Amino acid sequence: MTALHSGTTALPASDASDLLRRRSAVLGPHTPMFYVDDPLQIVSATGVRVTGSDGRVYLDAYNNVPHVGHCHPAVVEAITRALSTVNVHSRYLTDTPIAYAEALLSRFPRSLDRMFFTNSGSEANDLALRMAHFHTGHSGILISDHSYHGNTQAMAAVTTGLPKSGPLGDHVRTFTAPDTRGSTLSLADALAQIDAAIADLERSGHGLSALLFDPLFSTEGLPDLPEGYIDGLCARVHKAGGVVICDEVQSGFGRTADHMWGFQCAGFLPSMVVLGKPMGNGFPLGGVIAPAEIVEPFSAGNTYFNTFATTPAAAAAGHAVLTVMDREGLLERAQAASALFEKGFHDLVDGDDRLTGVRGTGMFMGMQFVDAATGEPDGPTAKAVVDAMRVNGVLIGRIGRHDEVLKIRPPLAFGVEDVSIALDAFATSLQQIRR
Repeated sequence: MTALHSGTTALPASDASDLLRRRSAVLGPHTPMFYVDDPLQIVSATGVRVTGSDGRVYLDAYNNVPHVGHCHPAVVEAITRALSTVNVHSRYLTDTPIAYAEALLSRFPRSLDRMFFTNSGSEANDLALRMAHFHTGHSGILISDHSYHGNTQAMAAVTTGLPKSGPLGDHVRTFTAPDTRGSTLSLADALAQIDAAIADLERSGHGLSALLFDPLFSTEGLPDLPEGYIDGLCARVHKAGGVVICDEVQSGFGRTADHMWGFQCAGFLPSMVVLGKPMGNGFPLGGVIAPAEIVEPFSAGNTYFNTFATTPAAAAAGHAVLTVMDREGLLERAQAASALFEKGFHDLVDGDDRLTGVRGTGMFMGMQFVDAATGEPDGPTAKAVVDAMRVNGVLIGRIGRHDEVLKIRPPLAFGVEDVSIALDAFATSLQQIRR
């Protein structure tokens, strides 16, 4: 065992090229991987930092799964205690999942008063669409034309933001989210798309079951939506008899800093809410939050249980996340950090003709790169910045239709001192790629 400066230990690192060969042999050569030209082998992590196999420590400004920090001792201890005591599924009576569900539901509007546990956001979105179909009697789904909501069969049928072999389902209609910065799509035209899509679903016999969307439109590149768009979108769905499913897998649990949930930041009340990624701080956990009027009939007509999702260990992980968020004041920390991020990003963007402005909100920020001469999205330059940031010790990612938007979505445990480090790395990286 090799001791790290943080006091943690890691298994001896394998030679990166050999590990890559072994990975391809067992997982296949097309399994997605970051930094494909120079893979990053991570051997340990703590807080908002990860350590590579070469001993170098990186600031993690990308991963939202370790929401309260990598390997947070309170989460680790809660999971360990549960696994050391009892870990049976939900068809036995245990108190930990019930206590967690009560604590979680207390953070939602009163009308959203029931929940199902799942193992992931993919499962949760799948279940939410199943519930919507049962509730409405219709099968039609509205989805953004550049989105990602999971990898089950049902989710693959509505995936528009990732390469895939199969077409969209016949029951799916897409729409484009308008963007006040650079898009020629007006609010009226954007809402007319919704009207046309709903009418087409009605003509096809599918009818409208649900609208499924991320309130920040994250995969789409964090567009700046015109005022009134989400209100108009939801109103049309409700009028047609559909339900509004809010995918909070990326936007939830305080990601927007000023609110616990993305739908609160966006100013609407969904019919159902889907949770995932940060919910268990790395322990597989997801969920669907919905009103009793949707959940109770569905439960009466469909036997649903989930062997692993409602165990005491999963619930202990989720409950520990909420406890740490409260005890360490992570929303307040996120507010301070995001304010510094926003100011720093605006300072970097000003005068740089490659950048169109600062996108996002709270602790989910982005900057779009364009060709200075043509104004067209510039994915290669964004990639160069991501790679330069890694060299400069900070991990980020990319989103958008052309992967041209930098994706800054760190653990909520990120502090103002971490923001300062990240901003210095951004400034250096932007200078380096200009040379």
